[in-house]
Amino acid sequence: MKDERMYFYDKFADRFDNVMDMYDTCRRLEVIFNEFLVTENLEGKRLLDAGSGTGWFSKWAVDRRTAVTSLDVGLSILRKVGEKCKTDRVAGSICQLNFKKESFDIVLSSEVIEHTPDPREAVRNLCRVLKPGGILLLTVPNRIWHFSVALANALKIRPYEGYENWVGWWELKQWLREEGVVIERCRGIHLFPFVWKVSRPLLRFFDRFGEGGLGPIMVNIAVKARKPR
Repeated sequence: MKDERMYFYDKFADRFDNVMDMYDTCRRLEVIFNEFLVTENLEGKRLLDAGSGTGWFSKWAVDRRTAVTSLDVGLSILRKVGEKCKTDRVAGSICQLNFKKESFDIVLSSEVIEHTPDPREAVRNLCRVLKPGGILLLTVPNRIWHFSVALANALKIRPYEGYENWVGWWELKQWLREEGVVIERCRGIHLFPFVWKVSRPLLRFFDRFGEGGLGPIMVNIAVKARKPR
């Protein structure tokens, strides 16, 4: 039976880019590609964009000459990926990845695992399909800030009907250690959840301290990990 909560975003795929917070998306793109991957040679590498959404991360990866597989649960949202870039598009869940073990050089999943019924299983699957020596890139909302969206939903400011299983800073690190990958970078993004235009310079200022003491209390967690050879 189809789990409708998994397909929430696919229902408005045509409007998704218009309603999403592009500032937040661009910050995550910058952290992943301009910070975490800036010293890596990406050309010709196989990259899985696990939970691709409409394809912004896939596009940035294609622009860097990687061979991208874009995976998402919905066909409508995958069609939007095709409008941005040329990738192998696959419909499926990151909790049940139908790829062989150790298939990808890079596995990227940004703001996705929390939208599944089992984020821990999602992490296990992402690590399973990563090659030895390969890079895992994850971002996820920090659980300590979940109250903000729960309140917004209750007030009908942000009606949302999908899964929202947010993960904690230390919890995510523990999961990755259990999967045998080595964390190379871990940082926070956004000191507070209000990303209005007037607040963006302040957010960027505090993002400088995302790998320091402020990381565990910031709104989003970003991790770069590597599977040992």
